[in-house]
Amino acid sequence: MEPAEYDLMDAAEQGMWWYRALHAHAIAALQPVRIGPGGLLDAGCGTGGFLARLRDARPGLKATGLEYFPAAAARARAKAGVPVAIGSVNAMPFAAGRFGAVASLDVLSHAAVEPDAALGEMARVLAPGGLLLLNLPAYDWLRSAHDLRVRNIRRFTAGGVRRLLGASGFTAIRTRYWNALLLPVMAAQRKLLASAPHHGSDVAPFPPWLDRSLHAVTVLERRLMRLGLPFPAGGSILATAIRA
Repeated sequence: MEPAEYDLMDAAEQGMWWYRALHAHAIAALQPVRIGPGGLLDAGCGTGGFLARLRDARPGLKATGLEYFPAAAARARAKAGVPVAIGSVNAMPFAAGRFGAVASLDVLSHAAVEPDAALGEMARVLAPGGLLLLNLPAYDWLRSAHDLRVRNIRRFTAGGVRRLLGASGFTAIRTRYWNALLLPVMAAQRKLLASAPHHGSDVAPFPPWLDRSLHAVTVLERRLMRLGLPFPAGGSILATAIRA
């Protein structure tokens, strides 16, 4: 990503509605899972927002970060208080089978990432039976100026994610769309209001009333999902799978 995007992320990820919703979905997916003694790797942890939230939600869970950009890795260490290695998800500096779970949130979409290689590495560093948790941006037609800022060159569909995970040897694959209730707003904002290449990042302060309103919609959506309501489309895809 552009260095300025790390600054925006670092400032926003503890309070902005989008990060709060993303982290809540990820932590909920991990909640019922017994993670082995190797703990969890956040592969592509950025400035550490998810690691910090995970520490608060599961204080006994051992966690490690991996981040390519050294300045972001330093921020993640300070924010989350956990070890953060510097390296690429395409070739991770960890022994095979080290971790009981790997989480990777909005990383496979980046230009510097090779999805097949990264998934192969995630499978390699996971212990047999370990859990993989991914979040990915949905739909190529949603690509916008924001994707240029964060160096996203690909977006995904649920079916495409299942095929990628299956080809990498994962089993028990589950995918679901989220940010579904706000998808029409997201599409209008990205394709109509913020489509110019010079437009700034989506990671920016929102007026407090708007931030609260958007977050409330994501809370309602999570409640509906817990009741078993599936959403056929959404702005993001959450996927879980097991390393065979």
